[in-house]
Amino acid sequence: MVYVHSFPSVRTLAVSILAAASSCYAELVSTGLSVTFNDVHYFVSPYASGQVTTSSISALSKVPSVFGFKPVTVVQGAVTQAQLPALLTTWASTDDVFQPAFAQAVFLAGSNESCIVKKSVVQGVSTLVIPLDDTGVPNGPYFLETATGSLYPVYRLYEDFSQSFTESLLQKPDGTFQILSAQIPHSATLTIGVPSRLYYTKTAERPLAGVRIGVKDIYSLSGTRQSNGNRAWYNLYPANNVTGTAIQRLIDAGAQIVGLQKPSQFANGETATADWVDYHSPFNPRGDGYQDPSSSSAGAGASIASYDWLDIAVGSDTGGSIRGPAGTNGVFGNRPSHDLVSLDHVMPLSTALDTAGFLIRDPLLWDIANSVLYKENYTSLAKVQPEYPKTVYTLSFPTTANSPANTLLINFIGSLAKFIGATAVPLNLSNEWASSGPAEAGNVSLNSLLNLTYPIFISKEQVKLVREPFYRDYASVHDGRLPFVDPAPLARWAFGDSYPDTALDDAIRNKTLFMDWFNSKILVPVPDPAKCSSALLLYVASTGSGTGTRNRYISAPTAPFGFSSGRISVLAEVPDSVYPIGQVATGSSVTQHNESFPVAVDILAAKGCDGLLVKLAQDLSEAGILQVPMVGGTITGGDILMKRRAEEMGITELRYVG
Repeated sequence: MVYVHSFPSVRTLAVSILAAASSCYAELVSTGLSVTFNDVHYFVSPYASGQVTTSSISALSKVPSVFGFKPVTVVQGAVTQAQLPALLTTWASTDDVFQPAFAQAVFLAGSNESCIVKKSVVQGVSTLVIPLDDTGVPNGPYFLETATGSLYPVYRLYEDFSQSFTESLLQKPDGTFQILSAQIPHSATLTIGVPSRLYYTKTAERPLAGVRIGVKDIYSLSGTRQSNGNRAWYNLYPANNVTGTAIQRLIDAGAQIVGLQKPSQFANGETATADWVDYHSPFNPRGDGYQDPSSSSAGAGASIASYDWLDIAVGSDTGGSIRGPAGTNGVFGNRPSHDLVSLDHVMPLSTALDTAGFLIRDPLLWDIANSVLYKENYTSLAKVQPEYPKTVYTLSFPTTANSPANTLLINFIGSLAKFIGATAVPLNLSNEWASSGPAEAGNVSLNSLLNLTYPIFISKEQVKLVREPFYRDYASVHDGRLPFVDPAPLARWAFGDSYPDTALDDAIRNKTLFMDWFNSKILVPVPDPAKCSSALLLYVASTGSGTGTRNRYISAPTAPFGFSSGRISVLAEVPDSVYPIGQVATGSSVTQHNESFPVAVDILAAKGCDGLLVKLAQDLSEAGILQVPMVGGTITGGDILMKRRAEEMGITELRYVG
C-alpha cells in the first residue's frame, strides 16, 4: 500500500508571526512541509514551480493526501503513454528523489485525454494520466496543492551523519537562500535536503544544472549567516546580502547549493577534538570512522567521502586546506594556480595565498566545475590529447617496497611514468636551490629563507582583515568584552603580533624569490596548451597510516613554521591536485581490527596548467591506473562502520547493563 503521513515531530509547516505595535496585523508564512512517503523523508518546498487546472484535480480522489497536498509526477516532452513505463523506470533507478509511488498521477504534457492505465506502469503502480497544458514545469516529482492547483518541488531529506554541515539551505527561485527547516527523526545531526535531479537539464550555458554542491562556511551566500567556524561571529553579524563571485558563477551555471559546511575556525589548521571548541570537527568516514578529516575544508572532505547524494564541495586552500582533507578522506581535490577567480565576499586568511577549489569524486565533473569557476583562466583539455611532460620529479618518495603503502606509491609512479612515456627523477629541492638559487638570496638555505614566510602571511593579514574588525564590533555590542576564539587562531595571531609590520614585506620578498626561481628552473610553463608544463612533480599526500585518531592528547598549537612539499604550490602559485591512488589495511587503535585507509599523492604542474592535471586524472582513471573513489568506509565503497545497524545483524532488542 502506498501511503503518505506526517508526524508531529517532523512536521515543519512553520509559521512566522510578526505583530506590529500599533495594529493587530500578523503575517503567516510557510517555510515548507516535511512528510514521509513510503518511509522516505521528504521536504515540500514553499515555492511553486507551476500550476495545473483545478478541474483536473477532482480525478485524484484515490491519490493519498496530507494537509491537502498530493504526490504527483510531471512528464514533459514528446512522451507517449506507451513510453511512460520505460521512462518512469529509468527515473526510479537514476534519481534518488523520485520513487514509483509518485507515478500514481502523471501530468503528461501533450496528452489530449485523461485515462486510467489498467496495467502496471512502473513497479506495480497503476497510473492516472492527466493532460498538462503548462510546458514550463520541469519533469519530476511534485506535491500538488489541491486547493490551488500549485505544484511544489520535492526535496529528499538526508541525515548529515558525518557532521559536515553548519547549515542546511534551500535555494530560492531568485538565487538567494533560506534555512531549510526540516529534521529527520532519530537523527542527532542536521538534516540536508536535495532536489530531484529530474528538474534540471544541462545545457552549454548551464553545464552544472542540478549538480548538488556544499560550500565551505567562509563564503558569503545571500540570505545566510556566516560562521567562519566561530559561534560569536555567527551570532554577531546579520545575514549576508550578497553572494560572492565564485559561488555566483556556480549558481549561474545551474548548481544547487544544499548547505554550508564546517571549516576549522577562521580557516586555520586545527586538529580534531584537540583544537575544535566552538563546533565539533566532522568525521572522516574512512577506515574506523574516527580519523581526523584534516582541515580547514574539513566538512568538504568528509561530506564528499560520505554522501553519494552530494556531487561537489567548494573549499579553499591557503596552506593545504583542500589538499589535506582530499588526501585523508580519499577524494580528488585541487589547489589551483593562484588568482584564477575573485575571492570577494570570502573570509581571508591571506589574500596573497588564498585560493578557491573543489573536493570531488568524479574527474569528468571536476573539469566542468573548473571551467565554470575559473572561466577564461582555465583551459579544459577534455577534447584534447595532451603531450604529457617527459619528466616526473618525485619528492621524498619511497624507494623500497617495504610496506603496503610504499608498494602502492612505487607502483603508481611506475605506472604513471609508463603511461605518459616519462622518466621518474628523484628531486632534492634544497640541493637544487643551493646550486642554482638566485644571487639575491645569498647563501641562505631554502628552509631558512622560507621558515617564517607562510606563518607571517597568514597571521599578519588575518589580524588586520579579520581579527581587528571582529574584536572591535564584538566589543561595541558586549561592553568591551572579547569573543571566544579557538586556540589555533589565537596562537597564530599572537605570533603575528610578535613581529613588526615590516615582516610582511620580508615575507613577500622571500616568496617572490622562491616563486621566480621555481617557475623558471623546476616547473617551467610551455606555451603550447597541449604540453603546458615542462615537468610534473609528485609528493606523498597520505599513507593510510590510521594514526590520525581523534582521541589523542597532543601539545598546544603553534604557528605553522617551516617549509615542506605542501608549501611549494602555496609560494610558487602553481596548481597542486590530490589523487587517491588506493588504500591499505592498517590496524586501528579504535576497532582493534585492520581497516582500510586511503593512500594519495599530490601532483604539481607549471602555473596555469590546471587543465592538464584534471585531464591526467581522467586519463589515468580511464586506463584503470586510478579508481574513481566511492563513498563509504573505503574508497571502493562499503559500510561506514558508525552507520552499521544492529537490526541488520538480527539484534532487535535494546541491551541494558546494570
